[in-house]
Amino acid sequence: MNASLTTVLRALIFIIVALMLCGIIFEFAGYSAPSMFASIFNGAFLRPGGLMQGLRWALPLFITACGVALSFRCGFFNIGAQGQFYVGAIAATFAANLLDGAPAAVLLPLCFLAGMAGGALWALWPGIMRLRWGTDEVITTLMGNFIAALLLVYVTAGPLKDPSGSGQQASSKPLNAAYRISNSLGISPTILIITAVVGVLMWLLINRTAFGIVGGLAGRNPVMVRWQGAKVWRLGLASFVISGALAGLAGTVEVFGPNGRLIGGFLPTHGFTAILIALVANLSIIGTAVGALFFGGLASAALYLPVMAGLPSAAIDIINAAIALFITAKSRFVDRLLNFGRRSA
Repeated sequence: MNASLTTVLRALIFIIVALMLCGIIFEFAGYSAPSMFASIFNGAFLRPGGLMQGLRWALPLFITACGVALSFRCGFFNIGAQGQFYVGAIAATFAANLLDGAPAAVLLPLCFLAGMAGGALWALWPGIMRLRWGTDEVITTLMGNFIAALLLVYVTAGPLKDPSGSGQQASSKPLNAAYRISNSLGISPTILIITAVVGVLMWLLINRTAFGIVGGLAGRNPVMVRWQGAKVWRLGLASFVISGALAGLAGTVEVFGPNGRLIGGFLPTHGFTAILIALVANLSIIGTAVGALFFGGLASAALYLPVMAGLPSAAIDIINAAIALFITAKSRFVDRLLNFGRRSA
């Protein structure tokens, strides 16, 4: 049994255990676990439009998770994807307002670059603090998420506020239809191409370039990489910037795609789910694509749970949290079981 298959089986075992635990919890809470699992499966795959709805959530998750995977592979725990996602969306919306009236062929590339730059800059300052002064990047990037969330509240209720809005939800004014890259369903050839390009480029970067190979080595043994003369600080700073840029790109896709505007507090768990996807995939780009489809299906099923099983849609957040708990755990029993299979092979 090769290492890749072992990693996949380990992830599957822990996901199954997490789902079983959630089923037990919901049974004790008075809900039906079989109904819950049937509703999740139906909501994600069998109901009309379920697969498309799951893909709608999977595409931006995949873009963000690719950046998270790169940062983690280089040994830097950038968990600020949520804040970088928000700041990228904010920067793209400001750019759209400034360039309003320009041809779409001019406005869209500039706004997407602004969104990526916003996410990259929001990841840059924790990276500099980590590499210059040794500040714990987990703390700084986590705090950056809260700051970005407050910044989003401020701009949607202040500088970018829609003057014709009802006041029930803070948001910017709707984008001109000529600037939208998809309708509210969130799936279009443009978004599919963007996602595919990101996936291919990130796979090539990680597996076919010196940066990706040395970055993977630095994540496992930075001392050895320094002895070989590599500049670990350059690897770290580049991984922060690329990770933030991809999160900002995902935020821009949401604004110019299904949302059609910047909305206060939208997708509050997007960045954290992307981190979970990268961990489940063992920081592999192909695994990240599969993980994004799985968690996109769960997000699609969240709209179906209240109707079919009587469960609140927040039950999906509980399932995600349980998977996160188990996927990062150490289990000697599971490791021995998989090692036994490897020795038998």
